[in-house]
Amino acid sequence: MTIKGVLFDFSGTLLRIEGTDSWLRAVLDETGTTLDEAEFRRCADELDYVGAIPGGSPTPRVPEHLGAVWAVRDESMENHRAAYTGLSGVVTLPSQDLHGALYDRHMTPAAWGPYPDTEQVLRGLRERGIRVGVVSNIGWDLRPVFREHGLDPYIDAYVLSFEHGIQKPDPRLFAVALERLGVAPQDALMVGDDRRADGGAAELGCAVHFVDHLPAAERPGQLLPVLALVDGAAG
Repeated sequence: MTIKGVLFDFSGTLLRIEGTDSWLRAVLDETGTTLDEAEFRRCADELDYVGAIPGGSPTPRVPEHLGAVWAVRDESMENHRAAYTGLSGVVTLPSQDLHGALYDRHMTPAAWGPYPDTEQVLRGLRERGIRVGVVSNIGWDLRPVFREHGLDPYIDAYVLSFEHGIQKPDPRLFAVALERLGVAPQDALMVGDDRRADGGAAELGCAVHFVDHLPAAERPGQLLPVLALVDGAAG
């Protein structure tokens, strides 16, 4: 096997969303909303408990009334917003408008940060002549995040679920990415943090490598083996 292309998941793989405290404080500052420390702590803790921040908890506590839209949340912008504002909406905040503001905040480049080894690995793949794609279950355009963090020059294709109405693990989404890269499945590696969603690439014949869904500070080097896998396949 020779690896000619690598597909990456976005959230929890290449970049990580900010913590709940930072997320809430940024929105309170932007909206001019003042809370005493006790009320802030309540709001932040309850948002954290339900897993309201998109890209945060891999196991959010989704209430039954959101089940239908949650199942297809990444198939459209509308579904994604409805699912996540609905999830944060189970928490009582000082203003209902804050739920929309929190959702808007999570789409900004400032809310995201690369893992410590992201740039090194993407640069290494480019230097090796490996084609790179991002395949994400998402309801908004993440390209500005990559541009802001200087990672866009390393990406050859973005395949986003909401633009195709298809969610991972559906193999059709991976097939679109491979076609855009011009790489056959048997010559590709998929890297992600979700064994079910990202593991869907294996159905096409792609090799799969998993990383842990952890805060950036707790995961300093789990992407580095990707370079070793590419080099080993070429050896």
